[in-house]
Amino acid sequence: MAGEQDVRRIALGLDEVVENPSDGFDFRVRGKGFVWSWPERVPGRRRVIRTDVAVLYVGDEAEKQALLLGEPGLFFTDPGHEPWPLVLVRLDQVDDHRLAELVGDAWRMRVDEAGRG
Repeated sequence: MAGEQDVRRIALGLDEVVENPSDGFDFRVRGKGFVWSWPERVPGRRRVIRTDVAVLYVGDEAEKQALLLGEPGLFFTDPGHEPWPLVLVRLDQVDDHRLAELVGDAWRMRVDEAGRG
């Protein structure tokens, strides 16, 4: 299944992508984040950067809910990401082809937004 290096390879293969320095991975296009490692927050402790889980931009609430309800073993959310059009993806549960599709879609939505902005 997929991992941090797969995310990096896929993201850096897309046009205009910049990787921000981080303890995990953090990819942006035209200044907008589209996939990054999960900053897990545990009450009473410092956040932990989890590279086995990716935060993925999905564009809107309808898409978010479709993914969360359709594949709860693969996608989830947490209180810090709940209000945003983002899902968390368990990288050890996704194959390379699907990961490329998800990352590519996130990238495309951010590029389209920047073009409209």
